[in-house]
Amino acid sequence: MPITANDPNRKTWLDIPGDTDFPIQNIPFGVFLTRDDVITIGTRIGDYAIDLGALHQLGYFEGIPLTDDIFLQDTLNDFISDGKKTWRLVRNRIADIFDANNPKLKDNQKHRNTVLFTLDEIEMQMPVQVGDYTDFYSSKEHATNVGTMFRDPDNALLPNWLHIPVGYHGRSSSIIPSGIPVHRPQGQTMPAGADEPVFGPSKLVDFELEMAFITTDANHIGEPIPVDEAEDYIFGMVIFNDWSARDIQKWEYVPLGPFLAKNFASSISPWIVTMDALEPYRTKGPEPEKELLPYLQFTGDKSFDINLEVSIQPENSEETTITKSNFKHMYWNMSQQLAHHTVNGCPVNSGDMMASGTISGPTPDTYGSMLELSWRGEKPVKLKDGQERKFIQDNDTVIMRGYCQNGNSRIGFGEVRSKLLPVFEPKKK
Repeated sequence: MPITANDPNRKTWLDIPGDTDFPIQNIPFGVFLTRDDVITIGTRIGDYAIDLGALHQLGYFEGIPLTDDIFLQDTLNDFISDGKKTWRLVRNRIADIFDANNPKLKDNQKHRNTVLFTLDEIEMQMPVQVGDYTDFYSSKEHATNVGTMFRDPDNALLPNWLHIPVGYHGRSSSIIPSGIPVHRPQGQTMPAGADEPVFGPSKLVDFELEMAFITTDANHIGEPIPVDEAEDYIFGMVIFNDWSARDIQKWEYVPLGPFLAKNFASSISPWIVTMDALEPYRTKGPEPEKELLPYLQFTGDKSFDINLEVSIQPENSEETTITKSNFKHMYWNMSQQLAHHTVNGCPVNSGDMMASGTISGPTPDTYGSMLELSWRGEKPVKLKDGQERKFIQDNDTVIMRGYCQNGNSRIGFGEVRSKLLPVFEPKKK
């Protein structure tokens, strides 16, 4: 079935900015609270949010096999479970409805009043209920930088790294959408030169620039997903800020890996950009440096050219862009990650989220964390207002943005914006 929504020549009758992340060729999916306090599933074109529940009730998806309540839910999980054919049919239909040459909705003011919202009339929600969350460690540059800092520069990568997509299972309950603030975490740390750990607020709170993909129901327990079929079970992607507490992490991660250092919060961009929308931006990833086992060998281009950037905005000050990277730097691609995740028979479900791990490029201005940008605090990062940062300070806002561009064609993810608040203080009774 062709992806007609991606036609680069298609125009919309909506009035949208020329440089928007959300042209009619994007059509992401999300969940929002409307001006009438109704939660609905929707999409976005330009600066308009579109109520898909209302569109469906008004008959605009006639001929597509959808349940009556498919868009009247507070998560996308059931829609994602319907599979790739349904996603594509719906996305193609939305593109047709809002095409400049289609007058059906354009000329029906009553329907437009019901379906369209400006962004200040809505409040974005978590797009999916995340049942399980896995965080990979798939940027060779990032893994090398961290290995150089904390272990042996001559053996920065552990022996398994070039053979498997390393990952761990994180905590899904603390994944939150853009705009929700995060409190500085507390935990145990081992101060330099000390013999016993201490408890208190983390002093080394960091961001990690990542992307995450969302899966559909893909396999039964015991059934691996072949690497060249993996993309059929990936709905789309979001920007992912995997907040980290480096001092807590350093003390706790041996022998089983991160725990409290990671599970206090991860922030995502609220619009899921589909794999269909990303198709024009497909690209080749890094060549394997070791011969891979057959289940990880793939055909075709499995990476995507997604420009990423991170800014820090201190309270009452302007933001400073501190790094620019790209998703195409990832050594292990999403298909390999999903194939490896399930090769032992692990089942994945609709709404499961799998993060890439920190995305760092080959040069210092492309690193994806403060740990690397400041090189463990030895090289403070300068901000526009003259301040410096080694790690994230209280009341700093971290902003991540991502977009794809190919000639005159551009789509984006919007942003994930999160403010770091001081340690949580219980209200006095």
